Amino acid sequence: MEIPGFICVMKSKTLLVILALCFATGTASFAANAQMGTWKLNVKKSKLSGKARNNTVVYSSTLFQTKVTIDGTVEHGKPTHNEWSGNFDGKDYAVTGDPTSDMRSYRKIDDRTMDFTAKKGGKVTMSGRIVVAPDGKSRTVHVSGTNAKGKKFKNVVVFDKA
Repeated sequence: MEIPGFICVMKSKTLLVILALCFATGTASFAANAQMGTWKLNVKKSKLSGKARNNTVVYSSTLFQTKVTIDGTVEHGKPTHNEWSGNFDGKDYAVTGDPTSDMRSYRKIDDRTMDFTAKKGGKVTMSGRIVVAPDGKSRTVHVSGTNAKGKKFKNVVVFDKA
């Protein structure tokens, strides 16, 4: 009788389907990434120069990459929306919709910390460090750069997990 072999084959197929679904949805990682999720700007805790700001930042998994979507406003209050997809490997990946950059890179330092650099036309416009709090409920972004008018800036931006 070949029922045990049939059950073994069915269990193997089921396992393969489950693994394929995990990889397709980007959830097949051994440790959760603390950066993932939706982050809302906490203006009261932030130290911002100027009126431009990122109000909402969303990190989501895509097939073998991470997508970062940012909604905010520029100096004059006009809404902005930009997107970046890539890996946290320190390499430049294209940004769409950002008037201050066309390339961005993120480099993972540890489970809660990343460095980033934004470039426009090959020139660095801003760089900084993103640190998620140990409890995972907030993150702080230290960023410095040069705005479109050539003025240097430094911001400390705090986001709360939505």
